[in-house]
Amino acid sequence: MPLDVTDEDSVEHFCAELETCRVLVNNAGGALGLDRIENADPGEWLTMYETNVLGTLRMTKRLLPLLESSGDGHVVMMGSIAGYEPYVGGAGYNAAKFAIRSVTRVLRLELLGRPVRVSEMDPGLVETEFSVVRFHGDRARAAAVYEGVTPLSADDIAECIGFIVSRPSHVNVDTMVVLARDQAGAATVHRR
Repeated sequence: MPLDVTDEDSVEHFCAELETCRVLVNNAGGALGLDRIENADPGEWLTMYETNVLGTLRMTKRLLPLLESSGDGHVVMMGSIAGYEPYVGGAGYNAAKFAIRSVTRVLRLELLGRPVRVSEMDPGLVETEFSVVRFHGDRARAAAVYEGVTPLSADDIAECIGFIVSRPSHVNVDTMVVLARDQAGAATVHRR
């Protein structure tokens, strides 16, 4: 089913079709550009915030009753290493991912004592369409991000999320940071 987390009607239509929900993975997000603050496009910042943060809010708020009524709900927030370490040109994306870390912590506090776990997944360099989107379709520039590096794959992250949500109901994986072996920080990468 199509879903646009930036559109309240789309979220409502999608969620209305669900009878039950035990796991919500808030994976919608992305970065746009690498402009320094002095050259930043406020429209790109708004798009990043709308998708990463408000999209997460819309989905969580709408599905929380189903998650709770499942008796063992689980919300997984997709953060990023960019939510720990700012980097030059990443301010808009950093701000959105730092916000996700805050929302995750508050949600965990607000749900304490209720049957819903809250976890945060923070990947590093993952080769997906992420960089193609960031660079507005420039595939050569996107490919350069992964040159000389063995990045993580979407399957690597999916396996980690599978681990998080398959723990016994009394176990909550608070935060999982997953980096490629060739990465030591948001902008610290070894290239061969």
